[in-house]
Amino acid sequence: QVQLQESGGGLVQPGGSLRLSCAASRSIFSINPMGWYRQASGKQRELVATMTRGGSTNYAESVKGRFTISRDNAKNTVYLRMNSLKPEDTAVYYCNAWDLAYEYWGQGTQVTVSS
Repeated sequence: QVQLQESGGGLVQPGGSLRLSCAASRSIFSINPMGWYRQASGKQRELVATMTRGGSTNYAESVKGRFTISRDNAKNTVYLRMNSLKPEDTAVYYCNAWDLAYEYWGQGTQVTVSS
């Protein structure tokens, strides 16, 4: 099993930046892939970005060029750097991990983009 703990959410003005972190309870070296999803109020959860152990990335079209996912295996942590934030990025952001056949989720961190 692996526990995931997100941090770094908050309130930011449009055009601002945030960096989310997802700390895993054990080594993420074998976890493949890891990623971020988000769920806005009244909407379904959607993929934001994923990253494989080999470094391949996948982004939602709506965040391409603005968000960057990265992972630090030494720190058992995955990051999501979010730039040029828009009000429509407001959501609860969840960390996700696949370890063999098992899927794990964090508890989520709120990101609110508003002036």
